[in-house]
Amino acid sequence: MLISTFKGKYPTFKLFSVPSKSHSRLFSSRPSSITRHFNEHSEPQCRRRVATPPQESAPDIQDPPIADTIFRDAHKLGSYRRGDSTFYSLIEYHAKSGDFKSLEMVLQRMKRDKRIFIEKNFILVFRAYGEAHLPHKAVELFDRMVGEFQCRQTVKSFNSVLNVIIQQGLYHCALEFYDYVIDNKKNISPNVLTFNLMIKALCKLGLVGRAIYLFREMPISKCEPDAYTYCTLMDGLCKENRIDDAVALLDEMQIEGCHPVTATFNVLINGLCKKGDLARAGKLVDNMFLKGCIPNEVTYNTLIHGLCLKGKLDKAVSLLTQMLSSKLVPNDVTYGAIINGLVKQGRAHDAVHVLLSMEERGYKSNAYAYSALISGLFRDGKSEAALKLWNEMMEQGCRPNIVVYSALIDGLCREGKPYEAEQFLSQMIKAGCVPNAFTYSSLMRGFFQVGNSDKAILVWKEMAEKDCMDNEVCHSVLIHGLCKDGKLTDALMVWKHMLTKGLTPDVVAYSSMIQGLCNAGSIKQGLNLFNEMKSTVSNSKPDVITYNILINALCRRDRISHAIDLLNSMLDQGCDPDSVTCRIFLTTLKEKLDPPQDGREFLDELVVRLHKRQRIVGASKVIEVMLQSFLPPKASTWEKVVQGICKPEKILAVIDNCWGDLFC
Repeated sequence: MLISTFKGKYPTFKLFSVPSKSHSRLFSSRPSSITRHFNEHSEPQCRRRVATPPQESAPDIQDPPIADTIFRDAHKLGSYRRGDSTFYSLIEYHAKSGDFKSLEMVLQRMKRDKRIFIEKNFILVFRAYGEAHLPHKAVELFDRMVGEFQCRQTVKSFNSVLNVIIQQGLYHCALEFYDYVIDNKKNISPNVLTFNLMIKALCKLGLVGRAIYLFREMPISKCEPDAYTYCTLMDGLCKENRIDDAVALLDEMQIEGCHPVTATFNVLINGLCKKGDLARAGKLVDNMFLKGCIPNEVTYNTLIHGLCLKGKLDKAVSLLTQMLSSKLVPNDVTYGAIINGLVKQGRAHDAVHVLLSMEERGYKSNAYAYSALISGLFRDGKSEAALKLWNEMMEQGCRPNIVVYSALIDGLCREGKPYEAEQFLSQMIKAGCVPNAFTYSSLMRGFFQVGNSDKAILVWKEMAEKDCMDNEVCHSVLIHGLCKDGKLTDALMVWKHMLTKGLTPDVVAYSSMIQGLCNAGSIKQGLNLFNEMKSTVSNSKPDVITYNILINALCRRDRISHAIDLLNSMLDQGCDPDSVTCRIFLTTLKEKLDPPQDGREFLDELVVRLHKRQRIVGASKVIEVMLQSFLPPKASTWEKVVQGICKPEKILAVIDNCWGDLFC
């Protein structure tokens, strides 16, 4: 039962369970098991959350908060009279200020003076405990209401404590508290708010099935679900990926005569957008207008974010314009989603216009939007525009954080300007912004790019001196740069250092080491490392770049048959050849064979093999190389690939996309 739950696991939650002996002790004069549970599990957490913990020491009865002189001098204080309203005003005052010691002293003074306690004063204190993150104190006071203060508990005080517990995220405790009170307090019957709170707790715990059961029990308790009930249950269903059930609940809601509100539609639209079903989300928006619900900021923000996830940036920008014309305010997520989406599509210039539009409307951009834009502009080769944006950001008073600094440093390094990037690193440190492994990795990559491997190693050492935790990426950058610079011995040293630290090499580190070994003529060692790479259980499986490195090394050593075996292994592992793979074999067949071959038959056969494995995308890439090299495939091969590309299901998928565009 309940007491056993605070020793370990929670029991299976049940509604209206049979009372047990353990329940009878919960609301006694001694601390209840629920109270003990809160004291054990909640109080330390509360102490961490509250900067200045409220005073909770035992009341000093000898030093009452209301001096008797106040009442003796009442005639001098006008309308101030000694009465219950005075105590109630004090309770309200101390509850708002969070002075729980004085609150307890007021309650004790009222008890001594035999004043009448009313429920609404306790509710004020419950709320104060909730704001102070002290739910266990609210449970304690609820425990004392009847026995100590002779104040009858009703569903109002019960709901107030239940809400305090749920607001602190203690959902299991809320279930326990509900189960106990309903079982033992026969004078308290749950109302709609009670059911709403419990459905919320169950949904937060992922117990949607039990939430539905409780929802179906509401009419038995003569409680009709309201819009909030349906909204909470729909949200729980959507989070369990039960979108169809959530939409069906909307129809049931209207049949039962409960009118949906904007928040109801927002929950469903959010669920559909996360699923990527924008067509149905668009239909729901139309349904909103039919039901007299006006889309709000949440509706627009959700739709815009969904469109950005699907890559429909033009529609997202159009919806943003519509949102602004409706005098609705976008949030950081809205602008961030559009800006990030445009940048990912290589449209950083358009993203800058969105940023300017924000600022013209008096909306200040945050550092994350600037970081995405700066990265995008550098990626598009517009370094001057990126630096100009940096200066504008500083003029706007937006303080750069580690993300913006790192984006700027990475962009300058990619432009071959690591020395300028190093100056910004110094500025970053002076500003109190601590660089991370990504920042240092970008700088190392920049120095390797300009051929200064010694400086890159110095940056790595500086990172160690700054106690910055290096990771797999840092080692990969070092190994790649050293191998490319022909410093195989140094690369092997870094490799060993990486393994000693317990770090797992990624695909870049493996591929770089294999290339370094092959370039040094140690193809056998490279193949051994390749076999080790294939046997790992991590995410460092060989990719097409790894295969190309070895195939190229083998072909240069005239080991063409071995290279073809590796190509067969590549196909068996589900890795498709790319244009580099094709051109390696074209060059080899032309230069290494006697008589030379143009490679047309070889690539044609490769296309057929890929087609047989239903790898149409890979086959199309090989066809593309053949056409660029003026080596047309056989008519039968061409026909197979075209039929594979134009399969009926693929055509249907295109039609579905068109329908999606119409609705969104």
